[in-house]
Amino acid sequence: MRRRSFLKGAVAGSAAVAATTVAAPAVAQERLRLKMVTSWPAKFPGLGTSALKFAEILRQVSDGRIEVDVIPGGKNVHALKCNDAVQQGLADLYHSADFYYAGKAPAYVFFSAVPFGLDAGSALAWLYHGGGQKLWDEVGAQFGVKHLLGGNTGHQMAGWFKKPIKTASDFKGLKMAIAGVGGDVLTALGGLPRTLAPADIEPALKAGEIDAAEWAGPWNDLALGLQQSAKVYHYPGFQEPGSMLSIGIAQKLWTRLTASEKGQFEAAAAAAAAWTAAQFEANNPVALETLIEKFDVTPVKLPDPVYARLGEAARDAIASVAAADPLAKKVHDSYMAFRKRAQAWSRFSEGAYVGNRALIKF
Repeated sequence: MRRRSFLKGAVAGSAAVAATTVAAPAVAQERLRLKMVTSWPAKFPGLGTSALKFAEILRQVSDGRIEVDVIPGGKNVHALKCNDAVQQGLADLYHSADFYYAGKAPAYVFFSAVPFGLDAGSALAWLYHGGGQKLWDEVGAQFGVKHLLGGNTGHQMAGWFKKPIKTASDFKGLKMAIAGVGGDVLTALGGLPRTLAPADIEPALKAGEIDAAEWAGPWNDLALGLQQSAKVYHYPGFQEPGSMLSIGIAQKLWTRLTASEKGQFEAAAAAAAAWTAAQFEANNPVALETLIEKFDVTPVKLPDPVYARLGEAARDAIASVAAADPLAKKVHDSYMAFRKRAQAWSRFSEGAYVGNRALIKF
C-alpha cells in the first residue's frame, strides 16, 4: 500500500511538473507590437492593401501575439525613406520597393525590377530557387535589414504621356515620373526622370511639372487618377516587367525572434505576396476596361524601333549598375544568368503559348 501510494503520488507530481514545464514557454512568450512604415497611401489598392494583408496574416498565424501597425507613406516617414527609417530604428519594418534605395546600394534595383528583366514568375523562381534571397540578405545586411518578398505588381504599361512617342527622339527633354533603372534609360535618351512618391505623381502631371508618368499598371493608375491629366497610354511596358515589393525587417528584431516566429513572418510574407500578385492579375484587366470605356483612353503601342532603342539603352544602364561595386556585379551576374535561362524556356512555354492563345476564339 505504501509503495502503491508513493508511486501514485510520484506520477501525479511528475505530471504536474511536466505540465508546468510545457506551459511556461507559452506564458512567457513576448507579445510584439511593431511599427511598419510604407511607401504607399493609406489602403492604396494592391500596395497599401498588401502591407495590411501581411499584418493581418501575421496576427492570425501568431494567435494575436504579433501586431503590426501599418503607417501610410508620408505620415511619419517620407514615402521614399522607409529603408532609412528601419536602419535608424524609427520603425521595426517597412513595405516598399527597394529600387528607391539604389543610392544606398545599387544592387537593390535587382530586387524591384530592371528594364527587360524578369517577369513576376521568373523573379519568384530566382528568389526562391536561384540564389536571389541569399543575395538579397547580403545586400540588406549592410544596413541591418532582413528582406522578404511582399508581393509583385506583374507586368506594367509603358506609362501616360501628354503627347505620343513616335520616335526615340521624342524622349529628349521629356520630364517623366519614373523610378529605378527605367529612369537611367530615359536619361540615356535625353529625358529628365523624376522619382516621386505615389501621392505626388498625379498632382505633378496635372500642374505640368512633368510631361509623362509611369506607375504600376491600369489598376493602380486608375486609383491615382493619372487618366485625368494625360490620355496617351503607351504599351508594352519595358521598365518594370515584374516589380517585386519588399518587406524590410530590422535585423535586430529578426535575430531575437524564435525559429517559430521567423517562420510566421516568412509564411505571412509568402501568403501576402501570392495574394497581392493575384490581385493585380485580377484587377488590371477590369481597370483597363474602365479606362477605355469610361474615360475614352486608347492604349497606343510603342513603335518597334522605339522599343529597340529603349532596349539598347537598358542594356547599357544595367551594365553601369553592375559596374558600381562588387556586390552589385555579383547580384547582376546571378540575375542575368537566371534571365537567360528563363528566356530560353519561355520560347517554348508562356512566350509561345500566349501568342497562339490569341488565335483561338471562344
